[in-house]
Amino acid sequence: MRFFALLAALLLSIGHTYAQTYEEYIQKSYDFLDKNDLVSAEESIKAAMHLEPGNPTNYALLSNLGTIQRRQGKLEEALVSYTAALSRQPKNTGILENRASLYTELGETEKALNDYTALLLIDPEHQEALYCRGLLYIQLKNFLWAEQDFDKILEVNEKSVRGRLGHAILEKLRGNYEMSERIYNYLISEMPRDWILYEGRADVYFMMGKNARAMADINRVFTESTPSAALYVLRGKIKLAQYEKEGAALDFAKAKQMGYDPEVIGELLKMTK
Repeated sequence: MRFFALLAALLLSIGHTYAQTYEEYIQKSYDFLDKNDLVSAEESIKAAMHLEPGNPTNYALLSNLGTIQRRQGKLEEALVSYTAALSRQPKNTGILENRASLYTELGETEKALNDYTALLLIDPEHQEALYCRGLLYIQLKNFLWAEQDFDKILEVNEKSVRGRLGHAILEKLRGNYEMSERIYNYLISEMPRDWILYEGRADVYFMMGKNARAMADINRVFTESTPSAALYVLRGKIKLAQYEKEGAALDFAKAKQMGYDPEVIGELLKMTK
């Protein structure tokens, strides 16, 4: 009997050690993340799951792993991790949102739409999912469905910036520039230091031929924030319209360096010759 008692105690001790080690690996991953050591954080999570492959909380580790891989640019590996996490928790809205945004980044529009739609079946009032799905509908030129998603956001939260911003983008693409401008004016009056709004309004001004106003918004973003590649492209287009070809070429080259579509930049650069 004593032998079995000792054996039982030994097994319990081993089990406790494994549990502690599993938790330690997870804690190490957080520590590495604090130091921005993504490679080590990834390895720590993998070690934890290898130690206890049947642990029911591994879906959360897989989701974290996907995000860490994504931050490293390992997009396909991140997709595998998110998908594995969803195989264990298919109705987890956080993981669905992560995979949907990753599909969007990968250009897999239909798959992203499927994930956002699945998420919204679980949580019909999820404002971020409604906004992102609306933008995807805009890409597909399905303006009516996009409008319904933005309307739903405002139905849930009448003060939503996302809902109004979605409508501003939608009206611009419909060619309703004055309506889009009014929405941007309102949003900027409410949030004067939200620089993405100035970028959006500058694009509307450019479409309306109001280049001086567009440049005023662009210059403010360049002065107060970090401009995006798209903003360099927009400034380059305005310079082209003002026959400043050399300055336009420099802006287009900078946008390409920042990752903007090289084919689009190639066509724009032809116009600066």
